[in-house]
Amino acid sequence: VQLAESGGGLVQAGGSLRLSCAASGSPFGIDTMAWYRRAPGKERDLVALANKSGTYTYFVDAVQGRFTISRDRTKNTMYLQMNSLKPEDTAVYYCKARELTRGGFSDYWGQGTQVTVSS
Repeated sequence: VQLAESGGGLVQAGGSLRLSCAASGSPFGIDTMAWYRRAPGKERDLVALANKSGTYTYFVDAVQGRFTISRDRTKNTMYLQMNSLKPEDTAVYYCKARELTRGGFSDYWGQGTQVTVSS
């Protein structure tokens, strides 16, 4: 499984961006997908996740009500719609896919996309 993020960029505070994460290779076993971010000088932290069907989603408190997550299974793509962006949302955003395997699971990561929010 390969993951490729896109959609990052520079935006002013209050603006919006939509990130995409396209899965390729053998994505059919992918179950949960998630977005993480790493701010400068900090650890990589979970932002949001969605189950396979997209019927269950989770957001950390810092983005609740501002970000939405969705999945298009026909395109093997996950999206993160980010609204009302704040300077503290500045980070490299990574997508992660969990593939269920016979022995458990395997996690795959994208290369990351930079989001910069100016004040």
